Amino acid sequence: MDKVVATAAEAVADVPDGASLAVGGFGLSGVPDVLIQALYERGTGSLSVVSNNCGALDSGLAVLLAAGRIARVTGSYIGANKEFARQYLAGELEVELIPQGTLAERLRAGGAGIPAFYTPAGVGTQVADGGLPWRYDSSGGVALASPPKEVRAFDGVEYVLERGIRTDFALVRAARGDRHGNLVFNRSTRNFNPLAAMAGKVTIAEVEELVEPGGIDPDAVHLPGIFVQRVVALTTEQAADKRIEKRTVSAPAARTTAPAAQGTSRGTVSR
Repeated sequence: MDKVVATAAEAVADVPDGASLAVGGFGLSGVPDVLIQALYERGTGSLSVVSNNCGALDSGLAVLLAAGRIARVTGSYIGANKEFARQYLAGELEVELIPQGTLAERLRAGGAGIPAFYTPAGVGTQVADGGLPWRYDSSGGVALASPPKEVRAFDGVEYVLERGIRTDFALVRAARGDRHGNLVFNRSTRNFNPLAAMAGKVTIAEVEELVEPGGIDPDAVHLPGIFVQRVVALTTEQAADKRIEKRTVSAPAARTTAPAAQGTSRGTVSR
């Protein structure tokens, strides 16, 4: 039952070239940076990644992307990742872009053993009809496009069939975890980490705080340990390394002095 692995390098040692990975994180929040760095140092490549986005600010999955280690991305957000956009448009990277809620449910469904489900998101668009560019060629033409999906009506409303996602491995980051793999996520880190963890056949979690079994109230567990196979405890420095994508600093608003309230000897405000 003790799932703690001594190092991140040991935890990802059996991830082969060509593996599929579900990776947690939302923007720069809750990204398993230490495990991703261990994969980079190991030299693993040709990866198929399922994640909301593909890193930013030269951190997270952007490390693997810049090194040419990622062959395919299933996600919903490119954002300001210029290298992601460049590789995609240059035909170096295959990309399946899908609605964010659909991505979340595909991961959850895969982890719950549900092979497919119907959703109204994407009906009447190329998401359902097919034709979305998955890969471009070197001249900017579409080398590979998405296929059409089954559309079915329920109670007079059309829905598109989406497949659940299962991956060979999952990499996630949690605020707290115990030796049995029970995990707790902080705020928006909970958006995709639990779902990615569910989708992986082998799930590896880096935790900012490792506690003994029983150290987490069962009612506070966000992801039960049945979904987690390996746990890596971060150092204090690793746990504190959290980046901000865009820092905005504004001048404080000018203070105005309000007239003092007039009161009686008993302290009540006069009217």
